[in-house]
Amino acid sequence: MVPFEMLTFTHLYLKKTHTLNSDLVLSQLKLVNPTQYRFEHLATQMKWRLQEGRGEAVYQIGVEDNGLLVGLSEADMRASLRTLRRMAEKVGADITVLREREVDYESEEPRKIAEVLVRKVPDDQQFLDLRVAVLGNVDSGKSTLLGVLTQGELDNGRGRARLNLFRHLHEIQTGRTSSISFEILGFDSKGEVVNYSDSRTAEEICESASKMITFIDLAGHHKYLKTTIFGLTSYCPDFAMLVVSANTGIVGTTREHLGLAMALKVPIFIVVSKVDLCTKAMVERTVRQLERILKQPGCNKVPLVVSSTDDAVTAAQQFAQSPSITPIFTLSSVSGENLDLLKVFFNILPPLSNSKEQEELMQQLTEFQVDEIYTVPDVGTVVGGTLYSGICREGEQLVVGPTDDGQFRELTVCSIQRNRSACRVLRAGQAATLALGDFDRSLLRKGMVMVSPEMNPTICWLFEAEIVLLFHAKTFHKGFQVTVHVGNVRQTATVEALQGKVIIRLLYIAPFKIVFCFCLSTVGNRNVLLFRTECSPEAKIRVQGALMCAALNTKMTHGTLYSLACANEEFRTADATFGQG
Repeated sequence: MVPFEMLTFTHLYLKKTHTLNSDLVLSQLKLVNPTQYRFEHLATQMKWRLQEGRGEAVYQIGVEDNGLLVGLSEADMRASLRTLRRMAEKVGADITVLREREVDYESEEPRKIAEVLVRKVPDDQQFLDLRVAVLGNVDSGKSTLLGVLTQGELDNGRGRARLNLFRHLHEIQTGRTSSISFEILGFDSKGEVVNYSDSRTAEEICESASKMITFIDLAGHHKYLKTTIFGLTSYCPDFAMLVVSANTGIVGTTREHLGLAMALKVPIFIVVSKVDLCTKAMVERTVRQLERILKQPGCNKVPLVVSSTDDAVTAAQQFAQSPSITPIFTLSSVSGENLDLLKVFFNILPPLSNSKEQEELMQQLTEFQVDEIYTVPDVGTVVGGTLYSGICREGEQLVVGPTDDGQFRELTVCSIQRNRSACRVLRAGQAATLALGDFDRSLLRKGMVMVSPEMNPTICWLFEAEIVLLFHAKTFHKGFQVTVHVGNVRQTATVEALQGKVIIRLLYIAPFKIVFCFCLSTVGNRNVLLFRTECSPEAKIRVQGALMCAALNTKMTHGTLYSLACANEEFRTADATFGQG
């Protein structure tokens, strides 16, 4: 006789941070034919866990809480999935079976385990949004790959797919990206791709999508490295995708872009493109080159070559949990080979922050970073950027600055758009454009911040930084001019003083200039420098991510920004990196 309640086990994985922790793996007892009371309890539990995972959770059915793969019979598996589907419907979510497989267990009949993605159906445009920076050498196929993913049509081998991504005529003529552009790829609650092949506008994609991948297409040519650095520091990408051409291998700026992502601590995965132009042996040679570099001291990565759907699911889960995992995809934008594996990866890839961290950011005062400035007919002045903290609403009164004279000016947010779609509320971590009405555009510049008046923002001209010089053709001395990148701030600065030494020289040069750090000892193992900004004062904002500095003939330097001189106050410690601009 079959008992009324047959117990099976399921695991819930909540991917929240880079660090593996036992708290990230939660077990839940799953019931076949549960009582109504038990069903309500399970549905409530699912709702809470979806909130913790920012709208996503992965269930493994048929796995005991100690990790033992017990498996379920066909009948029990169907019953478990039916109950899981009912739970999802109750909390306004959908389920997608990612994969099923049979397991060997002490049983005569076949037993299976299943991995199921539960995703919340969004309301009021509150879809899950992940930002992916696209890096790689010039002509590696970055823009073409994005065109194929977002337009839903394969390339013709002559660059047709990338034309919709270019912003300037010279980009179309040369086929080379020189500016920063954005493209979106959506997934609905069932895990199906939503792109321009199904929808005519970005607004329709946003309405249909439960999860959005925003691609930040960056320049690959060394001439535009300054623009690439700005895109990485300003737009705070969650992940970085390094595109490497299979037929040319690791050339040009590939190593520099890899080093930039690592210095900024952005999780990176690799796509080997143009495999249709190469033999299998050539593709394998390029992959081996990548594996050797990733395993070098200074990188210490674990390459994971993705060649099946199982690999893609595993890569997405492990990639978000462990910073050392680096998935490698091999694909073609012309033949479409393995493109579906990359889409599976994006569909399952979880956010890095959980709901608690997001809530803490939203409770802080409003701080919006100005990255772009436009003048739109019949709308007025429009600024684009990212909301670092707080909540911004239509009609809200903010102050923007600092201006050249160090002042902050009052303004009103007239309207807000996300992904070219109107919205009334902007939350921390989201990128958007804000219409400012008739506010004088000449008072604005990139690198400014828009903050709540209650924040009482202050400005600074001087800051101290602790640096590590990775590569430089000459000496680093007092009076040396560099370009400083801190978040969305990009400005020329002069070295005012060096603590302990008159000059800094490079002690050692590595075979790979990007992935090795060489400390110079003046005070312990650091060099302390005092910088002065040359053009305009900057707001005293929370320093996040990294600082990048660049100078003529300087390939890459790295350091830590640990204080800012401003009204006799100091900033908290923050990682900092310096690189060529």
